Amino acid sequence: MRRLFLVTALVALNMTMMAAKKTMVSTYRPVIDRIEPTDWYVGMKNPTVQLMVYGQGIRDVANVTTNYPGVTIDSLVRLDSPNYLLIYLNLKGAQSGTMTLNFGKTKVNYQLKQREMSGDKRMGFTNADVLYMLMPDRFAQGANHNPQIKGMRPYVEDRTKPSLRHGGDLNGIREHLDYFKELGVTALWLTPVLENDSPDSKNGYSTYHGYATTNYYQVDPRFGTNDDYRRLCDEAHQKGLKVVMDMIFNHSGFEHPWTKDMPSKDWLNMPDWLKEQQSGRDPMTGFTANADGSEPQKSKYLQTSYKLTPVVDPYASKIDLKETVEGWFVPSMPDLNQHNPHLMRYLIQNSIWWIETVGIDGIRMDTYPYAYADAMAQWMKELDDEYPNFNTVGETWVTEPAYTAAWQKDSKLAEKNTYLKTVMDFSFFDKLNQAKNEETDAWWNGLNRLYNSFVYDYLYPNPASVMAFIENHDTDRFLGNGLDTLALKQALALLLTVKRIPQLYYGTEVLMNGTKEVTDGNVRKDFPGGFPGDKHNCFTKEGRSKAEGAMFNWLSRLLHWRQGNKAVIEGTQTQFIPFNGIYVIARQHEGNTVLTILNGTSKPAKMEMARYKEVIGQKSQGRDILTNRYVDLTKDLELKARQSLILDL
Repeated sequence: MRRLFLVTALVALNMTMMAAKKTMVSTYRPVIDRIEPTDWYVGMKNPTVQLMVYGQGIRDVANVTTNYPGVTIDSLVRLDSPNYLLIYLNLKGAQSGTMTLNFGKTKVNYQLKQREMSGDKRMGFTNADVLYMLMPDRFAQGANHNPQIKGMRPYVEDRTKPSLRHGGDLNGIREHLDYFKELGVTALWLTPVLENDSPDSKNGYSTYHGYATTNYYQVDPRFGTNDDYRRLCDEAHQKGLKVVMDMIFNHSGFEHPWTKDMPSKDWLNMPDWLKEQQSGRDPMTGFTANADGSEPQKSKYLQTSYKLTPVVDPYASKIDLKETVEGWFVPSMPDLNQHNPHLMRYLIQNSIWWIETVGIDGIRMDTYPYAYADAMAQWMKELDDEYPNFNTVGETWVTEPAYTAAWQKDSKLAEKNTYLKTVMDFSFFDKLNQAKNEETDAWWNGLNRLYNSFVYDYLYPNPASVMAFIENHDTDRFLGNGLDTLALKQALALLLTVKRIPQLYYGTEVLMNGTKEVTDGNVRKDFPGGFPGDKHNCFTKEGRSKAEGAMFNWLSRLLHWRQGNKAVIEGTQTQFIPFNGIYVIARQHEGNTVLTILNGTSKPAKMEMARYKEVIGQKSQGRDILTNRYVDLTKDLELKARQSLILDL
């Protein structure tokens, strides 16, 4: 009898609990903090969209529904953390409008937008463009700048400190669009503009550079708003300028919500060490100091080796490959695991969202080989399918052409297609920066280095879609701490006439210099005239010194001449082995010839014109586009030390 009573009581208790649970489910009103993407677009080739929902306990909501016409919910994915829920929608038959999502008793409106144009009409940058790379924090400050944004982690703007924020913003760039037109560049590459909400380090460092993202769907409020970014892109387009967005799929910032509350155990690489670093850590070094002030525990931390060769090395050890792609770039930037399919879907969608939302014309992907190659190829393939005329350049920092070529789309050197159309030519950068300090001899030194780099262009599926540069934000300035304008002119003359997509770094045109010996901030100085109180203003002709004005005018003349020049953009390329210290490259198209002539020695040199008859033909004179003077091609040419000539024949 006692056993029967106990069973009856348990059944009654179970029924009571089920009824209570049913009541709780029917009355449960989950609080939703945010949904990413914040909105989406109908009419995409891929009709599937992943919604990442953030909210306390949102994972355990019983069901999600919508009755919006043409929209179906394919699946709900409940991750390890209770505070995330993934919703996969199919929008194949949907039109633009406001969709209501029902989370139990909670209703959320979600905007589906009409695209401004089909994907094939999005035109990316090409070798007809010249990209101008700049850092928003260091370029210019717009009117009504707010030096202290409420809600951000502690930071200061102090222009006397090279490694702290200086206060540049998007409006400052927008207000100087006419400067870029005057100079003659055609595309702007901005280092990352997304939110980097990390506090300033006690060691005097900040994430002014932008490479530690804490919100993938919001412009850093110190730079402006998403609307400011859209306005910049719109006004740039009106002036014939393209905008390239810097993105990072390899890592995020430590202050991203994913770091404190990982959506799933495999969302980040090295999650166990991460759990130990949640309090007391220095925001720049990333390590937590011991209470007694002794060296912090780093034994579980895996730092990337920065050696990218294991990714393509057929003999690579597992540990070498692991250190490259799974180690953290720095301790303050958690490494994302692109092999998690939900994370990769999030990142792919994010890039598409920015293309559609603000109208960017290209993407520069940071630390490209540090992420998993197969996942990045998936991203590139999807972008190429949706936007066949768009372009992405990947940072591939190895100075051997064979390595770089293996990353380009359709390369026969790679086991699998990367679908990456443009790679960065670190060989060109490396060889040029060695050559500037050498005499060009009969074999290997000086400009021979450039000749011997270009001979490997047969490795590239498309050499015209390789991006060349002489300096950037991660290198010493080409001028170092000096002002060798002869070497600079040779570098720029070569950069802007060879079969490449050329990229300039801000301030080169006005002789900005500096080295990284003390800090990276010394090669990322403020553009003169970009900030209130600047007495030196290089944005105007009157504000430039005589030397700055001469360099600006020289480069501007070259850039404007290059625009639309078919010999440089579409022409064949012929190079001659440096002879008597003189390096000559010819570009030819439909009867037009351009000769780039560089004396790679510190002494006068004679150019024996008969040697170059095959590209000169019967032409008797050529116009030096840099001086507008004519050169007699029927007799040998006397060149001054380190002289540069660009002849239009």
